[in-house]
Order: sequence, then C-alpha cells, then structure tokens
Amino acid sequence: MTESCYEFTRAITRKPAPSIIHGLRAEDIGDPDFEQMILDHADYVATLQQAGAAVTELPALADFPDSVFVEDVALCLPEVAVLMRPGAASRAGEVAQMAPVLRDMFEQVIAIEGPGFIEGGDILATSKEILVGRSGRTDSAGIAELAEIVRHWDYRLREVMTPPGVLHFKTDCSLLDAATILSTPRLDATGCFAGYRVIHTASGEEAAANSIRYNDLVLMPAGFPRTHERLLAAGYEVREINNSECARLDGGMSCLSLRF
Repeated sequence: MTESCYEFTRAITRKPAPSIIHGLRAEDIGDPDFEQMILDHADYVATLQQAGAAVTELPALADFPDSVFVEDVALCLPEVAVLMRPGAASRAGEVAQMAPVLRDMFEQVIAIEGPGFIEGGDILATSKEILVGRSGRTDSAGIAELAEIVRHWDYRLREVMTPPGVLHFKTDCSLLDAATILSTPRLDATGCFAGYRVIHTASGEEAAANSIRYNDLVLMPAGFPRTHERLLAAGYEVREINNSECARLDGGMSCLSLRF
C-alpha cells in the first residue's frame, strides 16, 4: 500500500431521497429533516470539490431509504472496486444500483458473493494495511472473502473487533494521515491501533471520530469544538459540515461518499 492513502481525485455521492425518513437507526431520536439534509449534503459535496474531488453525484433512490450512505456498498482501491454484501437485508439492492457506476470507472470490479456479509463502514484502509471490524453488519466470513480478493494485489488485511453497541468500525475512527488515526478512547483501548499515532476524540464528542481526510482537508461533523481544537493543534486543516440529520440515522462523514 502507498503513503498516499488519503490522496484522491474522485468521489461518488448519492442525493438523499425523501424516503430517508424511513432509514435504519439503532435508536429512534426522531426522523431527519429532509430539507436540512439536502442543504448539508450540498455543503458536503461542495467541500469535497474544494478539496480537489471530481464528484459524481448519483440520483436519489426512493426505493432504498439508506442509499445516501454509499460507502457501505463498495470498497474502492487503486486497482479494484469490491462490491460489498450488506448485513442489513433492506440495503442489499443498493449494490446492484452501484455496480454499473463502478464498472464504468474501474477496470476490475469484483463482488463479495457470500455467504458472509460485509459493509464498507467497517473498513479502514491505511498506508500499510486494511483494517476490517467485525460488527453487527460485517462477519468473519465476509472479511475472509475480502481478504482473499485483495491478496491478489498484495494487500494485508487484519480483522479487528468493533466495540459492542457501535454500528460500524469507522463510527469510532478515521484516517488522518499515513500514520495517524482519530479514534474514540473506547476503540483505541481494544489495541487495534498499535503502531499508529492516535488522537482521541474529546469526552462526549465520540461522534466526531467519523471524519474523513481528503487531500489537504479533514472534513468533520460540526458541533465538537474540543476535538476540532485537537485536530488544529496537530496541524490539520479542518472543515466542519453540519451532520445533525444524518446522525439521526447513524450516518457520518465517511458514509456519504466513495473516495478514490
């Protein structure tokens, strides 16, 4: 793997559909405000473009309420795009919608066949390895199948554990640079980031862990001032994006795009 694990030129996003009010959620804290979500999504796309992304924005899919969270349906590596097999049955059809898009962009597109399940929200690709968290949406069989696929390009894959009650591995972490991870203390305490530099989210600001590094910018959800200050102190250029409505559906910065 290369040191440029956060350097990209392209991104894929999908517009939210009004049906998103029926999206999956671990805890019901109310339906998202669709109009606010549209505004926030536009800000997200514009910020990716400011960071240097050529953004392909796909149309909304009314039949798939969670389809705005495109990251869960694919893993995009320089050599290959791997179509996932979502652990949430209601999201399985999203993969077929994404497949032709990726086949137009990648020479190699390979699908996880099963019987295991795996979602992109559980996958963190760093400069030296691919970390995949076992979770309620990703099982060992799905991880093993992905490991076999990426081995062809000499990627090292390591299975780790997502803490109980956490939806996805990247709910609690994100890549800041080739050697640095932003993580919640609870995830870091599992020892999965041994050998990396780790910056912890501030107490009560765990939701800030799901940020993304895209070229020179770190895109983080708004409303977490102490974690923001920690990132600034560490030398990162940060852009805040309101994520209040996606957060009602357990979504964050990484969920909203495929980056390559």
